[in-house]
Amino acid sequence: MKLLILGAGNLQLNAIRRAKAMGHTVIVSDYHADPPGKMLADVHEQVSTFDVEGNLRVAARYQVDGIMTVGTDQPVYTVAQVAQTLNLPALIDVPTALAVTNKKVMKQRFLESAIPTARYVLLREDFQESELAAMGFPVVVKPLDSQGQRGVYKLSSIREIREVFRDVLSYSRQLELMVEEYYPSREITVSGWVSAGETFVVGVVDRITFEVARHIGICTAHHLPSQFLATRHREIADLTERLVACFGIRNGPIYFQFLVGAEGIKVNEIACRIGGAYEDIYLPRATGIDMLDMVIQASLGKKVDCSPLEHHDWLANQKHLAVELFFATPCTIASLSSIQRLLELPGVIHAQYNFGIGDRIGEITDATQRAGVLMVEGKNETELAANRERARAALGIFDECGNNHILG
Repeated sequence: MKLLILGAGNLQLNAIRRAKAMGHTVIVSDYHADPPGKMLADVHEQVSTFDVEGNLRVAARYQVDGIMTVGTDQPVYTVAQVAQTLNLPALIDVPTALAVTNKKVMKQRFLESAIPTARYVLLREDFQESELAAMGFPVVVKPLDSQGQRGVYKLSSIREIREVFRDVLSYSRQLELMVEEYYPSREITVSGWVSAGETFVVGVVDRITFEVARHIGICTAHHLPSQFLATRHREIADLTERLVACFGIRNGPIYFQFLVGAEGIKVNEIACRIGGAYEDIYLPRATGIDMLDMVIQASLGKKVDCSPLEHHDWLANQKHLAVELFFATPCTIASLSSIQRLLELPGVIHAQYNFGIGDRIGEITDATQRAGVLMVEGKNETELAANRERARAALGIFDECGNNHILG
């Protein structure tokens, strides 16, 4: 069968390999001329994953049997539009896809269903200060329809909002942006699957983030199991089911980001996709549930076997695993430490660099500057910490003077 995958970047490589291994012909669309997945796929079309009309033409040209994406937000809407127009199998409909990819629609749905979330306002560039009268500073400013923390700032004054306004909109197709009250909190993510409206939680992890100047929420690690699992699992499960119901999600993967703070759990945002921290690789290892296979099968109209979900106990799963989404300081790469040696270290289950020799790594402003990923497991917390420390020490991104630019 022919499968169109939107995106051919590092987050889609595993999906391309898996679909090929299942015997499918894989067409990828990606606006880059030479994305990492180009050599793995059967066909690469240089079309943006945001471009509905462009992907409609690609899907029609190759008479694809299905369309999907993984690890990235905005293409979810493109997938739904193309599937509807060409009568292809669809996990969610277009209205649902819009609601989970446009923060304006998403936040409205939260309020209508009394879903706890940070207070917010929507602003146009000519906004009046009075529009922010009810907001407390600091605030988080973000585009309505971007991804990867691009254009997201933590700011302390109206003057700063005006300073970054056009930059924020440069990452958006809208004429307004969102300003949220900053909520001091720890972050968790809920990964799961919905089948005929029934919610199955697959895993809950701690999402570790850091700030660089005014840039906020850049994810640097996922840790499993979550520190909040024992004490907040009922609240997490209830909120997850409420979100599935109020957004009318009937089938497919879910990826919800929650903020845990003094005022309880608040919803940051939600998505109908596999997460962008390589959940398609580490969740099967940690839980035994392979949602990537399920997405591929469902996108091609095949029946998905949900029996593993019915027998999965996400509360009993105590496997210890860390996903390190590491960064590096600015440099031109002269050499890299050996991936093969990393994979031979105790507990290391996956490692990759997102840059190659000769590439230039710039300043960190969002998640697109990730230098690579390292996945480590252990029998318990102590062993995991030791394995992680040993593996981190073996990472190396070197400049021509031999300086290692790995952060942390």
